Amino acid sequence: MSESSEIRSEAEAGTVRRMLDTEKLSSVYDVRRLDDSDAEMILGLCLTNDQYYRYCGRQPSLELILNDLHVTPPDTPESSKYYVGFFGGGRLAAVMDLIDGYPDSETVFIGFFMVSKELQGRSVGSGIIGEVCGYVRQKGMTRMMLGIDKDNPQSNRFWTKNGFRVIAEVQQEEGAVLVAEKDL
Repeated sequence: MSESSEIRSEAEAGTVRRMLDTEKLSSVYDVRRLDDSDAEMILGLCLTNDQYYRYCGRQPSLELILNDLHVTPPDTPESSKYYVGFFGGGRLAAVMDLIDGYPDSETVFIGFFMVSKELQGRSVGSGIIGEVCGYVRQKGMTRMMLGIDKDNPQSNRFWTKNGFRVIAEVQQEEGAVLVAEKDL
């Protein structure tokens, strides 16, 4: 089914989705959707961030990246997924996995967000989050949600600093995940 027929089918079912314009996610970085051909570049960025992977219970691999580029929550079409790269000076500065309309039509879920290690601590991540929140708010969204590895102090500080508050704790195979949200 083509993307336009899928959108028509969703419209007929009464679940019209917004389409996000990835180029408008940032005024600082060039942003584009990433695909399988970008997997090695994404892996390169991920390999520099060993702290994240110490807490999430898995190691970065090409197989993991290729899966993450396509996996969506249950009953969520892949067309609602925006796995994007933020580029500055021709280099990948950050990656973000956004799910539009999950878990409800007013919410955008961040499935993954990582800034290149060399740019961490310079407010790059906070700047990106601020711009993304502003854009999706303009598109009519009222909330952003995500999961945080409970034991990762760096992630906890980052998301709290950016206005996310923990609303639940979920036990998973890899450990406890904190579900957090931010009203837009």
